[in-house]
Amino acid sequence: MLGDDDRELMRAVSDYLRHVNELSARETLSQRTPLGDAISDHLGVDASQVSVQVERIPDHRLVDADLALSALSGSESRLLGVTGPDQRHHQGLSEWVTNPYAPYVPGPVDYAERATGPGVTMRVVSLGVRLFTFDGTPFVVAQRAAAPEFGRQFAQLEVMSANDAAVPAFFEALRRAMIEHSVLRGQVLSFQPTEYGQDAGATFVDRPQVSADDIVLADGVLEEIVHHVIDIGRSSQALRDAGQHLKRGVLMYGPPGTGKTLTVRHLLTATPDVTAVVLTGSSIRFVTAAAEIARTFQPAIVVLEDIDLVAMERHSSPQPLLFEVLDALDGLGGDADVAFVMTTNRVDVLERALAERPGRVDLAVEIPLPAEEERRRLFRRYAYDLPFSDEALTAAAVRAEGSTGSFAKELMRRAVLRAVGEGRKPDDADLTAELDRLLDSRQRLTRAMLGSGDGGSADQLLHEDHSASFGWFSG
Repeated sequence: MLGDDDRELMRAVSDYLRHVNELSARETLSQRTPLGDAISDHLGVDASQVSVQVERIPDHRLVDADLALSALSGSESRLLGVTGPDQRHHQGLSEWVTNPYAPYVPGPVDYAERATGPGVTMRVVSLGVRLFTFDGTPFVVAQRAAAPEFGRQFAQLEVMSANDAAVPAFFEALRRAMIEHSVLRGQVLSFQPTEYGQDAGATFVDRPQVSADDIVLADGVLEEIVHHVIDIGRSSQALRDAGQHLKRGVLMYGPPGTGKTLTVRHLLTATPDVTAVVLTGSSIRFVTAAAEIARTFQPAIVVLEDIDLVAMERHSSPQPLLFEVLDALDGLGGDADVAFVMTTNRVDVLERALAERPGRVDLAVEIPLPAEEERRRLFRRYAYDLPFSDEALTAAAVRAEGSTGSFAKELMRRAVLRAVGEGRKPDDADLTAELDRLLDSRQRLTRAMLGSGDGGSADQLLHEDHSASFGWFSG
């Protein structure tokens, strides 16, 4: 049994511990910043005792997050800035609430311009704190843009609520609202290999305007590609009901300049409401992010241009980039209405990898050098209303075996320049003379760079890859 002395000692210890706790609580309150006081008043509890949950988002989705938070927070919300030492960029919401060394106070909100479409921007919060009520529960959300210069590669939302059980429902509502209000849906996007400012992550590209009449391919080729990429998507519900997959992969292969890029641009023209991501060359390393956008905003098209240039390079993993592409294809469910469209000038680079992983590409279409009939159509198309006779154009097309549309276009330009230099309108003689010059053996390299198939490729002649061929943005 405890004696009186023991009981007295226990009471003394208990009083001491209570005193220590009271001192600790007062010390904590004294360390709370003015911003922390404002947040505590909103939450109805001491904010220094509330946990913070963090959601990282790609910086190109900061606009979506800004719009979603505005929609969820309502008209009664408050938006506060964070004023204090420069460490605010390195610290987070917890430090802004309780900090004995930096008395953070409410101040002006930091804003940044972010793209919402080609040539269009809007102002979004790049550093600020939102105070609002969601579903009857007070919430605090600190919103921050990515800041690679401070080591923060992603945009970030820090969420605080006295009711931990309400936070998962809020995050779910936030993700749905980011999709519902997204500025990415229905856009043509690309990726740039930089993580700074407005060019970070996805960037917006003007949707091309290329009609079927602008494309000269062998009979039935364009129709087959359009059917696989576009028409299947139009039958999406019927295919799902029948238990058939929607995800599809298309590979267009053939020499440079034969119409692969123009065909891609027509596909994007013919799908004005479809989200598209176009990756070319080194930007193909962003294929995982592109697949995520496609999955989120389907129906979607992911274009991988000139994949042979980087197919065997290694980026974020030991395996070649081509296998990262195929993994991204695998990562999409079969019922995802997403078409992967790949182009290559050298199918031999891809054949083995595709054979080892069958089923990823379910349509491979050769786009060969134009035959004589296609060359006639190309020459007539690029002649426009120039005063060349049909006989001269046909004769030129017959002679220019192995040439492409790029060759035809350059021939017409040279014929016009020849006539302009002599102060007159071009005629058939100019067309013939310039064709003679281009077909001269001394113009072998020029023909190769224009996509002509005779005498070797530009790859062989220049001892480098096909990056000299016409890029996606050049028309």
